[in-house]
Amino acid sequence: MSKGRMEAFSDGVIAIIITIMVLELTVPHEAGLAALLPLVPVLLSYVLSFVFLGIYWNNHHHLLQAIKHVDGRVLWANLHLLFWLSLIPFVTGWMGENQFAAWPVALYGAVLLFAAVAYFILTRALISLHGRDSVLATALGRDFKAKVSLVFYAVAIPLAFVNSWFACALYVLVAVMWLVPDRRIEKTLAQYSTSKAAGGIRCCLASWTTSGKPNNRFVLDQNRRKGNS
Repeated sequence: MSKGRMEAFSDGVIAIIITIMVLELTVPHEAGLAALLPLVPVLLSYVLSFVFLGIYWNNHHHLLQAIKHVDGRVLWANLHLLFWLSLIPFVTGWMGENQFAAWPVALYGAVLLFAAVAYFILTRALISLHGRDSVLATALGRDFKAKVSLVFYAVAIPLAFVNSWFACALYVLVAVMWLVPDRRIEKTLAQYSTSKAAGGIRCCLASWTTSGKPNNRFVLDQNRRKGNS
């Protein structure tokens, strides 16, 4: 099956999730800056959730660039991820409205944990579909950063009942860790493209040398490149 519909649907769902979070921000009825002070926790929770959704959208986009097709198992794994992401507006609002209290912060971390698990399951389903020697499998490798994120979330959830701000600091740490550009998929795709192009040129040149005359495909490729230039 083509990956186009899954990618378009996922982009639309994430866009709606962000829109819902924006609409839940309450506009103060007073014009002074003091009216914004009670909204600071809400704004902070919104910014954190927006960053996480942006990270998921960015990584999801790169993930789909490294694959060619999907199957039913991948579609359900993707829906599983979107389910947990769709809960982010709820836990974001609850955490912000309650001044980062223990239970809201812990539940926020639980949603992030299950979303991370769902993303990991999605990557495993895609690797299983495309093979261990695929571009995606090569790019992700052991996926150390994803596993570290799961550990941080798991630690932050019980930590919220000890000190909710320390738990939030772990959430921020995970976000910062993923904000650092991760170019594994881009580099792997570039390397595969370069090696594929070099292999095609070597094949054509070998055929030319063996037969003692130009290979027709090689000549056509050269003429097409001259025409494009």
